[in-house]
Amino acid sequence: MRLTPWNCPPFKALQQCFQGFKGFKTLLITFVIISVFFFTLAPTALASLDDDRFDGNIFALYGGNGSLVPPRVTLAESRRQGRPALLVFFLDDSKDCKKFTTTVSELQRFYGRAADFIPVNVDTLLPDTQFSSQEPGYYYKGYVPQTVLIDQSGKVVFDQNGQVAFERVDDVFRQVFDLLPRSESVELRRRSFNEFNTELVETQR
Repeated sequence: MRLTPWNCPPFKALQQCFQGFKGFKTLLITFVIISVFFFTLAPTALASLDDDRFDGNIFALYGGNGSLVPPRVTLAESRRQGRPALLVFFLDDSKDCKKFTTTVSELQRFYGRAADFIPVNVDTLLPDTQFSSQEPGYYYKGYVPQTVLIDQSGKVVFDQNGQVAFERVDDVFRQVFDLLPRSESVELRRRSFNEFNTELVETQR
């Protein structure tokens, strides 16, 4: 066999080495693509209710209600319309806030048409800022979650930190809307001597 530059042993060894490098390069690119796909397109697979890790919109992930963020109205708009407003101060990377989202969603299910729900990410509140009573930062006390209910007249009727039970906030909402106590009414009904409000009445089954 005639020895040429293309079939000499050194060249064959170099060719095998190059082919091996190409295989490794292909494998590396495939691994990178799979990693990017896993971490960007499937974030919910990493979501956890029991840690202080950022997973995304916690109201969508854990509360089943992504429509709460961003809020539909500002506090100033709510005050101009004379509507009650529920402020919920939160952080997306707080396990306590993650757990509280279900309570907020349940409250919004009952009162969302009659009151304005305004979740406020405290990371958006600039430090050392003088807020007016028309701004959410005016009511923030440095804890999350913090729940503040402001009635139609602009008075703070509820202000609590931490995991607040649905029933505690519901009791205050019932006072704000002059509803029957829970012990007297399973469904939301306005007192008979007041004007009927269809926004606060549950559909009869």
